[in-house]
Amino acid sequence: MPSQRHDTALQNLLLDASLHAARRGADFVRERTRDLASIDWQIKSRADFVSEVDLGAESRIAEYLLERVPDALVLGEELTPRAATEDGIVFVVDPLDGTTNFLHGFPEYAVSIGALAGGSLAAGVVLQIPLDVTYTATAGGGAFRDGDRLCVSSTADPLRALIGTGFPFKEPDQIAPYLAQLGRVMSEVAGVRRPGSAALDLAHVAEGSFDAFWEQMLSPWDIAAGILLVREAGGLVTDFAGNDVLPSHTPVVASNATLHQWLLGRLGQR
Repeated sequence: MPSQRHDTALQNLLLDASLHAARRGADFVRERTRDLASIDWQIKSRADFVSEVDLGAESRIAEYLLERVPDALVLGEELTPRAATEDGIVFVVDPLDGTTNFLHGFPEYAVSIGALAGGSLAAGVVLQIPLDVTYTATAGGGAFRDGDRLCVSSTADPLRALIGTGFPFKEPDQIAPYLAQLGRVMSEVAGVRRPGSAALDLAHVAEGSFDAFWEQMLSPWDIAAGILLVREAGGLVTDFAGNDVLPSHTPVVASNATLHQWLLGRLGQR
């Protein structure tokens, strides 16, 4: 689905606010990498954790965004997970996507901020914290990594494809269906990887290091910025039925477009 165009001045405002807020959150997270052993973290649900770092980063991000855009709503994973997203300006925030990775010192985690205007994505930022790499996109304006324009891969043959995925770690009853999907995909591709941050997985599709990605269920804050990155880089992001998705609780299939129907077919087999 092509990205909806918005007023350029509004897009630039939302992107700049998101970028500075993401940097503020990332700086806070980096400070806490020096004392990982002392961080207090709690179980939200099975194999799903939240730490004082997530909460602190989200608070700082939200404070900055509302200073810049006072009438906006901040939809955050930790502080406002049930807020509505239909009207006005909405920032959809994951202050630390890949919390488990962060808590174990595994360097694949990010701040993700997607900005919606009138219910459609206008701007997005994914900041890979350990490497200080920043992915940005605006609707109709392209996707970029540290200022360099991104384009999805040109891989057309599944046997040459590297596919990203996410495990159904919160829902044990979905493990068997997922393993069936994994087996069908693995048998036809060069490799499958599960780094553990959906925001970065989508950024990797946008930059062409992943040819495609799928996960059975993700949340709005996991995917808001990543959806825009992939689409602005020339790719597709749909559910398992091939329907375009907006930031919501939804299955996600992202690809370079060439491999999309092939991947949907493998995921939908019984």
